[in-house]
Amino acid sequence: MPVLRQLPRWAWFGTAVLAFIAGLVNAVGYLGFRHESISNMTGNTSLLGIALGQGDGGETVHWVLAIAAFVFGNMLSGMIVQQSTLKLGRRYGVALVLESALLFAAVPLLDAANPAGLYLASVGMGLQNGMVSAYSGAVIRTTHVTGILTDLGIYLGHLLRGLPVDRLRLRVCALVATSFALGSAAGALFFHALHERSLLIPATLTGACGLGYGLYRQRALQAARDSG
Repeated sequence: MPVLRQLPRWAWFGTAVLAFIAGLVNAVGYLGFRHESISNMTGNTSLLGIALGQGDGGETVHWVLAIAAFVFGNMLSGMIVQQSTLKLGRRYGVALVLESALLFAAVPLLDAANPAGLYLASVGMGLQNGMVSAYSGAVIRTTHVTGILTDLGIYLGHLLRGLPVDRLRLRVCALVATSFALGSAAGALFFHALHERSLLIPATLTGACGLGYGLYRQRALQAARDSG
């Protein structure tokens, strides 16, 4: 995986944090008033099909909007980040701050049991997923783990057969899956006390990541200019 080997340490740390955030957001969605996933579109697409099969117009519209929101978030990522390789000067901070704003905006709506809050949160998750997918060469996803767990199982099977395995990719799978699970556990704990307002925590974390990246980017670029 040549793209993975080019990622700097800060990108690995950011990937783990974003997977944790996505797990937390998704747990809040499942525990919330509609008990649905915010970031996993496989299940939501199945539910869209079920609604269509049952002739339930209201649910069909809801699932179309939920899926479209996630796709729209990925589209925003493509517009903001644009390039498909990781580079310090690119606008990941803008994408993260926008995701933070979307999560903050979703909180009062979710608190009022308004489905529009779910759509805003799904836009944020799509934005995050598109950004990470772009800089990892479509190898890493942070908002769902089906592909990650599939790869993990394949690599473990190869290990048992004594076949060569990309150990870096194996560590990536373990990192993302573990971070996502820990984020979901944290989401359950926070939801017990804060309910839908638990999203204030990932919103704050995402905004801090975006601002932290922006400061790091400015300092690194300034150091590069000074040394040049």
